[in-house]
Amino acid sequence: YRLNVRAAVTARAVVEPWTISITAWIFSFITTRDGLVLAYVSSMLAALTASLVPFLRSYGLPHGWSPHLRELFALARRNAPLAGADALEWGTRNVDRFILGVMFAPKIVGIYYMAQQVASLPQKLKTSFDPILGPVITRNLATGNRAAIADQVRQVAFWIIAAQGCLALMGSIPGEAVMGTVGPQFVAGTAALAFLLTAEVLASTGAVCESALVYVARHRNLAISAAMLLFQVVLSFALILTMRALGWPVEYQAAGPAVALMTSVALTSVIKARLLGHLLQASVSPLRWPLLWAAAAAIVVGGAFAALPHEYEWAEVIIGIPAIAATYLFILWRWAFGPDDRALFSRMPRADEATLPHVGATTR
Repeated sequence: YRLNVRAAVTARAVVEPWTISITAWIFSFITTRDGLVLAYVSSMLAALTASLVPFLRSYGLPHGWSPHLRELFALARRNAPLAGADALEWGTRNVDRFILGVMFAPKIVGIYYMAQQVASLPQKLKTSFDPILGPVITRNLATGNRAAIADQVRQVAFWIIAAQGCLALMGSIPGEAVMGTVGPQFVAGTAALAFLLTAEVLASTGAVCESALVYVARHRNLAISAAMLLFQVVLSFALILTMRALGWPVEYQAAGPAVALMTSVALTSVIKARLLGHLLQASVSPLRWPLLWAAAAAIVVGGAFAALPHEYEWAEVIIGIPAIAATYLFILWRWAFGPDDRALFSRMPRADEATLPHVGATTR
């Protein structure tokens, strides 16, 4: 309400992930049984503290307040579709591990889980934009400016896809080397890592569109999320059982849920983008041709490093990954980014400037 973007981004995208990483490392020296659980609890407490401090500075402590139960229940009822969408999003990101636990040995689940953790970094990019995009959408809805909402969704989705695409290429092309840095036993999760990173890129459009759909079509958004979660579960079992019947290796079978996740989020993005575009009477597609050019060039560069002999795997990580990023980002900056996109990197807005740059022609 106060448009304190910095406080929201700091708590959710900086304090929480850094705390869980640092405390997990600390607890690894103390306990190998409960270290990850304690690290998670620590990150939640740190995020809560990082949220409460600026909140109390803005509003102060409550005085003379008493609960109004009828209003509270009405508020909870109105927010039920949003809470349901969040729960379904959580299910989409975790049901694959449950399926693997039913169909495979714990070792396979552990390898997949590690690949999932490596692929979780791009998710924070969308989280960083939520505090900015929400006020922009509600402000334009209040004034009836639906074309501006479509512009903002299209622009933010492009930014997130561009950044997540870079991370996906850096992690998937030298995938064996990346998983090997965690441990040689995790190299078997390379295929799953590639599909999971690709899924994050394909999910971006749907995730950003959902930020607007929760205001303009919350029940339809919830129904789409529920249907696509069911589709993901059915497809996961179908892929595993089909590959098992064909006698494919276990490592390939275990990548089935990742393929199902990738397919499900891709279809979800298409459906939600078409629905939001219909409601706003404007295109919300963030795709630009230079994205494909940049990805193709980065694949060529990364493929050259991946073709090096095994004894040069260090070069694939130390030199190859920066080369992939440099190639991809150069093409995007030169041919995909316009003046409005480059304005994002000129300076960070203050809390009272929580609006995104006005979008012009961004369909290149």
